[in-house]
Formats: sequence, structure tokens, C-alpha cells
Amino acid sequence: MPIPDFILSLREQIGTHPLWLSGTTAVVLRGEGSAQEVLLVRRADTGAWTPITGIIDPGEHPAAAARREALEEASVVVEPERLVWVTVTDPVEYGNGDRAQYLDVVFRCRYVSGEAAVGDDENTDVRWYPLAELPPIAPRFQESVRLAVANEAEAVFEG
Repeated sequence: MPIPDFILSLREQIGTHPLWLSGTTAVVLRGEGSAQEVLLVRRADTGAWTPITGIIDPGEHPAAAARREALEEASVVVEPERLVWVTVTDPVEYGNGDRAQYLDVVFRCRYVSGEAAVGDDENTDVRWYPLAELPPIAPRFQESVRLAVANEAEAVFEG
């Protein structure tokens, strides 16, 4: 489901005014060393390649949201291993005029099972990419992948 019901309800009340939302980015990795790969999806709305992203539902734990989004969007089961980054996105304006900004909770996730495939209408493609052969991705997602691969002991907090 591209727009969660709780957001549709809010939009009925506030129109296109900016919403402050929480989101998650799941950087899904498999393999080791030079054979390590990252799972990326191609967004239906922009055509951009990104890690798996999504809105955290009210009351949902961020790691659970990462698991859910991976299954919904890419048909894979993942296990969030650790928090790698907490950041705030730039403001976003969607094609319909809705505006939002996200507190993004980024997880390094381990691939567990499933055949990677498009699982919903939010994406048009899903692929495993060797780390040395990534397609062009936005700087925020480049940093998400870098931090997940680096697997440092502590998460990065901005501000």
C-alpha cells in the first residue's frame, strides 16, 4: 500500500500541509567481503534506485517496520542487525502536492530468505547489486549503504 490509511486520514484534515513522519531505511546485505551485495529497488514514482524504505506505522517499532517493508516491497525476509544512522530527510513534495519530512531510522539488515521480486506497486524492479557495481543512487542512500557496510560499533546521529 503506497499511502498508509493513517496518512490518508490526516490528509483529509490538513490537506497538503507538511507532515512530520517517521520512516525506515533497510539496507539489506548478503554475502561477505568482495562478494557482498546490497538489495535495491527501483521506485515507481521517480525511477530512482534506493534501498528499501517506508513509513513507520503508528505504534510500530522501527526494526519491525524494516522487516515488514522488505517483505512487502521486495518479497524477502530480513533481520535488522543494527541501527546505523538516524537522520532527517530534506522536505519532500509529492506529485499530488502533499508535503512531508521524515525522521529516518536506517538499519543494516541481513538477508534471511526469499527470492527478491517486486512485491507491490511502489517499485518496478528489485535487484541484488555487488557493492562495486551500484547504479547511481542519491547521496543520502549512498551514505546509508556506506554506513551499513562499514558496520561500525556505534550509530551515527546528526545534529
